Amino acid sequence: NTLVVRKVFRTLKDSCYSDLRWAINRFQVQDYWELKESPLEMTYKPTGQKILFRGFDDPLKITSISVSVGSLCWCWVEEAYELTDETAFNMLDESIRGVVEEPLFKQIIISFNPWNERHWLKARFFDKEDENILALTTNYLCNEWLDDADKKLFEDMKKNNPRRYQVAGLGNWGIVDGLVFENWQELEFDWREILNKRQKAKAVFGLDFGYTNDPAAFFCGILDMEQKEIYVFDEFYSTRMHNTDIFREIERMGFKKEIIVADCQEAKSIDHLKGLGLYRIKGSKKGKDSVNAGIQFIQDFKIFIHPRCVNFLTEISNYAWDKDKFGKAVNKPIDDFNHLMDAMRYALEDYMRINSVRTIDRNSLGIR
Repeated sequence: NTLVVRKVFRTLKDSCYSDLRWAINRFQVQDYWELKESPLEMTYKPTGQKILFRGFDDPLKITSISVSVGSLCWCWVEEAYELTDETAFNMLDESIRGVVEEPLFKQIIISFNPWNERHWLKARFFDKEDENILALTTNYLCNEWLDDADKKLFEDMKKNNPRRYQVAGLGNWGIVDGLVFENWQELEFDWREILNKRQKAKAVFGLDFGYTNDPAAFFCGILDMEQKEIYVFDEFYSTRMHNTDIFREIERMGFKKEIIVADCQEAKSIDHLKGLGLYRIKGSKKGKDSVNAGIQFIQDFKIFIHPRCVNFLTEISNYAWDKDKFGKAVNKPIDDFNHLMDAMRYALEDYMRINSVRTIDRNSLGIR
């Protein structure tokens, strides 16, 4: 039996589960498998062996897992970079224990893009030799399933975004310095409780559009101007989303009646979403140097990020200042890892303007 794990359970259906379903269809073995979405699992009909799916956001469902046929001996941890805390992995590692019958053996497969060389994964699995660890670096050139369009995506990335290509294309460890935001931490919290207890705290929502290569990114946060705190409590982050898909997802999340500030460069999409039922969506008001102004505003706050916001965590831990051809930092951020970062700025835009209003003495204006 196999256990498939990601940091957040809800991300499994559209990633690992879909990938395995694709593989079943690709090899034309559909008749041998029973697929269920509730509970999320796959059963190999001839033997009753299962592929189970769990999330680190419900640790009890991992530590208490059991199977009715055979042994649980294989595990796949997908997007392991999302695990910012090594403790979660240790819990999983310790739960897959016990004797298995020969010729079976216990194996945990960990897959991820190595965005940041400071991540605990590098120190634990790559920096020192261990006879029980096989650490491999693969890249898109090894993937026999990519078509010409997929390969072109990486070739374009090589020309247009060499920094990302080194990691996502070649599998090299990312070297991140000069982070834009270091005023954040990952934290479990109840966003409804914060809104109930803090009368002046406000829920804020921002949307950055994307389609093929860039994801549509929806930011859900709470702004507390008094405490100078921002709480990031939910998100969605997906490519190839039409406006109808974006509307349905925001409706499913329960936020279609909220004020949502979206990228003003997509005026047609904003009008379409308004027609679909996001009646309070509006465009951002970008101005000269609005990106840096927004960054400076946000840097004055402490940012608390809920663990389920895995894409926000990935972006904020890689969003860095750009460099010139001599390797010197310049006063603008990189054009990468910025979709939820931009959506956060849009969400906070109105409060930035309020914060910038100054009180001017009447005498200085010649008013008596």
